[in-house]
Amino acid sequence: MKRIFYFILILAGVSSVYSCKDMLDENGDPLSDLNNNTGLNGPRGLYREITDKDTIAEYHYNGLLMTKVLTDSASVTDVMYSGEKVSKINFNGFLDVDGDGKLDKDSISYTQLFTYGNTGKLESISETRSYYKRGPAVPPATLGPKVLFAKTKSLYKLMYSAATAKLDSIMMKTGPDISGSPSGFTDYSQTKYTYLGDNVSKVVRHYGPLANDIPGAPTEKYSYEYTSYDNQISAYTLLPFAYKISNLLSTEANDFRSLILSPNSPKRIAVTDLTQPIPTPTIFSTDYNYDPQTYVTKGFGINYIYKPF
Repeated sequence: MKRIFYFILILAGVSSVYSCKDMLDENGDPLSDLNNNTGLNGPRGLYREITDKDTIAEYHYNGLLMTKVLTDSASVTDVMYSGEKVSKINFNGFLDVDGDGKLDKDSISYTQLFTYGNTGKLESISETRSYYKRGPAVPPATLGPKVLFAKTKSLYKLMYSAATAKLDSIMMKTGPDISGSPSGFTDYSQTKYTYLGDNVSKVVRHYGPLANDIPGAPTEKYSYEYTSYDNQISAYTLLPFAYKISNLLSTEANDFRSLILSPNSPKRIAVTDLTQPIPTPTIFSTDYNYDPQTYVTKGFGINYIYKPF
């Protein structure tokens, strides 16, 4: 149930504002003016997601390619390409791994490598992740050095529907990264995607132990349902698919954001802990604002700021 509480924390009571500092991007180019709702004409990129409290994410570009994402005050995601396909992502910073609504004090670094099939679809992601704690300070230093205390490795396999070519499921294997270990995978998760048209309507993810590469009975199981979609353009259509998958896999709680895979935006989200004797969904709802080019500018307490290309 802690994960349900986390979703309540990040959505309940969140309102958004727009300030003059967001009128220009990092290059000094004008952004979409949400106060006047004038929008942008021509090609655009998603530049910021902001609330009244903070900037959730800031996206930086090299030409038309999104190459860097800044989140909170000290987290950086670097996105690298082979041609126009994402080939590698490096993250350094802080995440809410335990799902309590607060960034963990321990810092995290991970590297993800992306593999594509003959059809050009993303087929697998291999990840190595390191966790660092701060050791005690040695005078005259006021902060102790970061000390590596855990390493993990994970493998994600993506499957697609033969009938629709849409993402059907993701199988994850994960475990401690032990030198010389033939596998090291001790846990798994299975994620299943259901669609209504082109939009994700339901995501079910369960977690459990893995022994000799055989999944055991699930110990956790969550459902995320998305309904009442609009027919306008989601801001997340402007981000690379591989980055969106990476973002969803960054923590277990981030499955909640699976709406980023849809071309439109849902007005209602239901989150359910399926391990409860009587599973009861927790409901979140919103209305959206749009610019004249039908891109969403506000929803679920988030303002979306765009930049021209």
